[in-house]
Amino acid sequence: MKELRIRVLAGVFVVAGVLSWAGARLWNAVGTLPSVPMAATIVLAAIAVILLATALSLRARLKAQRERQPDAKGVDPMMAARAVVFGHASALVAALVAGMYGGTGVFLLEYLEIPARRDQAIYAGVSVLTGIAVIAAALFLERVCKLPDDDEHNNAGTAPTT
Repeated sequence: MKELRIRVLAGVFVVAGVLSWAGARLWNAVGTLPSVPMAATIVLAAIAVILLATALSLRARLKAQRERQPDAKGVDPMMAARAVVFGHASALVAALVAGMYGGTGVFLLEYLEIPARRDQAIYAGVSVLTGIAVIAAALFLERVCKLPDDDEHNNAGTAPTT
């Protein structure tokens, strides 16, 4: 499985942000701008907590397994793979959602004197922050589940250095 690339996530974030900003300008010119739901922040925060809890649990179990503790619970490779896939999907969706709300938030910065728009800009900003938290938790989970490099196979054709 390929690692998450920060460039890909940043690209998704920027493209979604630009399209969302342009869409918000167009939507505002035609009618009223749809509101930024506070539920987006709550859902993103819940996903970040789940990813972080999974990463911390797997890290502790892998450490106990590496140290060969007698009561260590092993980590099922399929479960770890599923966790990483969930992290990848969550990071991509979080980059998209954070970019979308980021673009909307940038548009709303022009209207901070209107209390309703100011609240929507705050919700959009908090949604961007929680989206970044999801991405950080997904990257941490991926790092925890990464297999160590096998140096024996990488250096098979070279003589050992002394």
